[in-house]
Amino acid sequence: MSALPRSYNPFAEDEEEGDVAPAGPGGAGGAERQRYLQQEVLRRSAATADSTTRSLSLLYESERIGVAASEELVRQGEALKRTEQMVDKMDQDLKTSQRHINSIKSVWGGLVNYFKAKPPESKPEQNGAPEYYANSRLKEAMMSSKEQESKYQESHPNLRKLDNSDNDFNKADLVSSVERDAYPKNQQLRAYHQKIDTNLDEMSSGLSRLKSLALGLQTEIEEQDDMLDRLTKKVETLDVNIKNTDRKVRQL
Repeated sequence: MSALPRSYNPFAEDEEEGDVAPAGPGGAGGAERQRYLQQEVLRRSAATADSTTRSLSLLYESERIGVAASEELVRQGEALKRTEQMVDKMDQDLKTSQRHINSIKSVWGGLVNYFKAKPPESKPEQNGAPEYYANSRLKEAMMSSKEQESKYQESHPNLRKLDNSDNDFNKADLVSSVERDAYPKNQQLRAYHQKIDTNLDEMSSGLSRLKSLALGLQTEIEEQDDMLDRLTKKVETLDVNIKNTDRKVRQL
């Protein structure tokens, strides 16, 4: 006899209850109702397990989309850094052009340029691609989420294998005795409960990784906003210098 009360689980003592006749004049109807309730419990448990599986699949897909957005944001950061370096190089070339214009414009300007220290030259880009590093929070979140790519493929209905129908019930026999006591004694119902608990644990971990991705994306966007503001100011200054240089050239 189980130590748990009879009302705890209708499947706990099927063997013992099988020998007991249903009470009351409608005994046959009571047994039929009991079987119906057992089937209803199994149906709802299966529906709950399927629901958590679908939710977990959507969570993995959201995580994959978050990683793709992070990679695109990093590429955008690389493009901004390239643009900023190009603007710096244009500003450097413009200063050199202004020195040459002063030399052409007057002898005095040539003497001034001769004794004036040359502006520091910018270092040439290596291999035409500047190095850009995303913030550490985003990099760690991306690495953690990329490790879940295999789980996304396993959970996707079009990518997962079809020969795993009995896996959940086989896993039911691999739990310890302490864990087995915490689940219903009916093997099929126990498998559903274990699957639900496993899915909920995975969803909790997935939500934590999604939060890390969101925080990393927020930090990266803020840093790129600062880069855009800096780049905007440089472009505005460069535009003014280009107009001034163009006016000086027309005056020659």
